[in-house]
Amino acid sequence: MPYTVKITDTFSLTHDVKRFKTEKPKGYTFVPGQATEVAINKEGWKEEKRPFTFTSLPEEDHLEFVIKFYRDHDGVTKQIEDLVEGDELIIDDSWGAIQYKGKGVFIAGGAGITPFISILRDLSAKGELEGNKLIFANKTGKDVIMESYFHELLGEDFISILDKEKLEGHFHGRVNMDFLKERIEDFSQEFYVCGPQPMVEGVSEILKHLGANPDGITFEE
Repeated sequence: MPYTVKITDTFSLTHDVKRFKTEKPKGYTFVPGQATEVAINKEGWKEEKRPFTFTSLPEEDHLEFVIKFYRDHDGVTKQIEDLVEGDELIIDDSWGAIQYKGKGVFIAGGAGITPFISILRDLSAKGELEGNKLIFANKTGKDVIMESYFHELLGEDFISILDKEKLEGHFHGRVNMDFLKERIEDFSQEFYVCGPQPMVEGVSEILKHLGANPDGITFEE
């Protein structure tokens, strides 16, 4: 069922990522990690739906999305970049496969971090964050969404890796077998993987090879 919600706040997080807060329909619910289909309530864009993950908590009185835009495509995300307070979005009911199943390692590539924002915020609010680790892969330092927040939240359990830039405080390279072997001691725990399709498939295969239970690897189908 579609709902029309007004944007109440916008904030730039990086050079190509913005956070949007919107009204929340009465009785609207979701589980941390879930997403919804979003369209812009403007002529010509109402049918152009794209999936975006909630980065707010279910109990908050607003909805929040962290959205990356691609200025070289003339599509929905480029249009979303220009939205301001008072503009409207059309959202559907919530859905999604990425939900927390127990302590483990979250592995995100780029905008694939979004389902984990709500999950980690939720765990923090409940005091259940300890024992979880986040590995976040990006191209360069300026691409790392909410870097200081994750440092504050997870401390040593936040690992940032960049493949196009060598920068202090970040590992350099890709999330490959050697990297995961060095950083993870226990492959019997839960794994949560989200990012570009080739990365999700590659990392999932490596995890299985290193002994992870295929049922213990959660990703968006």
